[in-house]
Amino acid sequence: MDVCLLIRQRLEELHLEQRDLAGAAKVTESYISQLLTRKKLPPASDRTDIYVRIEKFLKLPSGRISKLADHERKEELKKNLGGPPTPLLKEVRELILRKCAPEKEIQVRPIFEKQPFGELERLVVQKLLDVVKSIAKEELESENWLRLVAQLVGRSYEHMRVIVLEFLDTDVFNVSVQDCDSFLDPLIESWDIDLATFAMKVVLNRRLAPGHPRKFEFVEREAEWSEEEPGFKRFLRDRALSGDATEEEITFLKRLRFNGKRPTPLYYYRELQNLRDPLHFRSPLPQGPGAEMPRQSKSDRSAAPMHKRMEAKSVEKQLQLHGRKKAMERWAENKPSGTKPRTRS
Repeated sequence: MDVCLLIRQRLEELHLEQRDLAGAAKVTESYISQLLTRKKLPPASDRTDIYVRIEKFLKLPSGRISKLADHERKEELKKNLGGPPTPLLKEVRELILRKCAPEKEIQVRPIFEKQPFGELERLVVQKLLDVVKSIAKEELESENWLRLVAQLVGRSYEHMRVIVLEFLDTDVFNVSVQDCDSFLDPLIESWDIDLATFAMKVVLNRRLAPGHPRKFEFVEREAEWSEEEPGFKRFLRDRALSGDATEEEITFLKRLRFNGKRPTPLYYYRELQNLRDPLHFRSPLPQGPGAEMPRQSKSDRSAAPMHKRMEAKSVEKQLQLHGRKKAMERWAENKPSGTKPRTRS
């Protein structure tokens, strides 16, 4: 049984019409008709909300339709694998290039034309799709946002919901002119790319997608070093040294690296105090016109560092005494019978 057959069967059992189902799913009757006649492939379950609405309306177990839909999509994907990618439609490519920063379009256009749907073109289109899809998915449940976009592109609310659902289900190989007219054009103001590093910047329409421009970088980084220093582990276990350390401070200390050296717990304690010492870091500059630098008295400048140095010396002394005590205990356990430990006068 497939999605089409299951939905048709339940509509007959409940004596319901396609328009009833369209109203419950908040889509157009035409969209439901195309699904039930197999003219449209069922959308992916993780990129749509209609299956939850349909299952509730048809009184089906949760997840029944979505599982069938995912199975159908996998079978269809197997049929389509192996063929060469189809170049972008001319109208889609022109929109993508029109949104590109003018000074960069001069460099990008020849690459697009020389390699139809090559690596660079696919990278750019994929990132633009990712950005716009993330916005559309976040706003899918926002009736005000959908009505605003529908008004801009001249569609009804129900039709706009259908367009969003279909857009969320598209991929870089199947971008349509409708996708451009409904989403890429109104949501994206411009985009730019560094051809040396392939870092991209996408500026959005602030009316439809408020917030900062989206940036994507492809930067080589060193792999995270997962092994912790033995001294750092002992530092964490000793609450006298690390008891008041914040999560941010612990993360900083954990990332410290040493070439062949093995720091002690005391080193991490002193590094923690250095991190907190105001003399080691400049205060942030005041913001805004006419802002004045904060004044600090001489006593404030000297009291904190002196307190830190005294505290560090106290902890160091405690560690030395603790070490001596442990040494005496080990000696007492292993001493020959009848021998007394020597004491200092």
